[in-house]
Amino acid sequence: MSAGIDVVVGAGHNGLVAACYLARAGRDVLVLEALDRPGGGSRTEETVPGYRFDLHSAAHNILNMTDIPAELDLAGAGLVYQEMDPFSVAVHADGRRVRFFRSIDATVASIADHDADEAAAYRRFMDKSVPIIRTVLPAIRGEVSPRVLPRQVADVVRTLRHQPLTTVRDAVGPYDALLRRWLASDLTRGPVAAFAAHAGVGPTVSGGALFAYWQAAYHLFGQWHARGGAQSLIDALAARLASLGGQLRCSAPVTRIETLAGRVSAVVLEDGERIAARAVVTAIDPKVALLGLLDPPLGGDAGTDLAAARRSNVVQAVIHVATDSLPRYPGCTPGDWNGLQSYVDHLDDLSAAWNQAEAGLLPDRLPLYAFTASALDASLAPDGHHTVYLACPAAPATVVGGWPARVEELVERSIDTVESRAPGFTDSIKAIAPFTPDDMQQQGRWPGAHPMHLDLSLDQLGPFRPTRRLGGWRTPIGGLYISGAGTNPTGGIAGTPGRQAARALLSDG
Repeated sequence: MSAGIDVVVGAGHNGLVAACYLARAGRDVLVLEALDRPGGGSRTEETVPGYRFDLHSAAHNILNMTDIPAELDLAGAGLVYQEMDPFSVAVHADGRRVRFFRSIDATVASIADHDADEAAAYRRFMDKSVPIIRTVLPAIRGEVSPRVLPRQVADVVRTLRHQPLTTVRDAVGPYDALLRRWLASDLTRGPVAAFAAHAGVGPTVSGGALFAYWQAAYHLFGQWHARGGAQSLIDALAARLASLGGQLRCSAPVTRIETLAGRVSAVVLEDGERIAARAVVTAIDPKVALLGLLDPPLGGDAGTDLAAARRSNVVQAVIHVATDSLPRYPGCTPGDWNGLQSYVDHLDDLSAAWNQAEAGLLPDRLPLYAFTASALDASLAPDGHHTVYLACPAAPATVVGGWPARVEELVERSIDTVESRAPGFTDSIKAIAPFTPDDMQQQGRWPGAHPMHLDLSLDQLGPFRPTRRLGGWRTPIGGLYISGAGTNPTGGIAGTPGRQAARALLSDG
């Protein structure tokens, strides 16, 4: 390879986004992926023969708030998104159903079927949440610039005009307290908390309120399923990269990033191959990239800050269930399988589960939710059959006794939870494939089983992600840039870290 090549380490969606933008600008780009196929947390695989399940990423919201799909013409590369509406349904154990639609009015009407006061409270909560989300949206999109500043200022003023100190307190506090103040009961607190927990942030974590406010983002922008599974996003990005002249190599794990005179010079693969590079973008865990692969490792205050960045012991555990029918919820309607189906009845249960998981224990009361993407996308399962993706958002990365000894208990208790709300579910099961945190570490190469790489706490978000010194995608090493879920602005399926890292590289020449 010539010394004029840009190397991207990691072929998750952010790495591929970065590579596409670099190739579109005329750069010679090579993406190196350690696994035998691209995708990272966005892979879709036949974990059960004949049934295709998303390994982790099951719904795309943030990416569809940006113009990245349009700029890269991912539709032209075969990507089709289908909206999940309602985006969530609360399947309470007592038989109550609350449907959260893209329309706030329709959602309020669903809540009012059970409690008019709660419905009014939810509307007030959304009235408060919408301007907050609009305020942070430019940062999530990577659009912080003078052009959008007037709109941001207007949103901030709208957010703070009533009880500004109370608003600030709410914004920097945990979503446990926020939801107790704004929503009347667990009728809505539980399911809103379940979606907030989907981000990997616990109910009592300071600054976690943003993830409950994020409920408004689903109303504003919807929740989306990539037809064919999350892998379709990856396939479209890979196709676009090829059309732009970029290269993708899988089964090519990088073991070292070399520097010379304070500037990146090459990457070295596991088999000893050395690839000279004029620039390198790492789209993997920033700690692995800069403290593990970089030779010598990042030092000084920047290295110390990065070493101190945190990830908790609380992650997701996923169970793929192949069935011959959708869960039969009593009183269900046809749209009830479109989005997330929450089995979180009580906010207290979620808080307790988080504390137990942090201590390495399997929670006494497992929080659980489901996605049944095959209800929208028949390509995922054989005719008349379905995929049921079960996720526990508060599972311990490291569990007492080890996951091989606990996985059977996790599966049995999860199936029992669904059975209690959808009688007959157990009889519909054809096969089960758990994807537990130890699998995520070994198969996905996610340190600590964290697809987000680092906790999404208030001090590790936006320009503080992964640290304040590294929040601009540049590093102290010339020609070395960082991207991925552990970098500015956030984790999840966003694409913004990839595009912004490419923009930083291109602006540096």
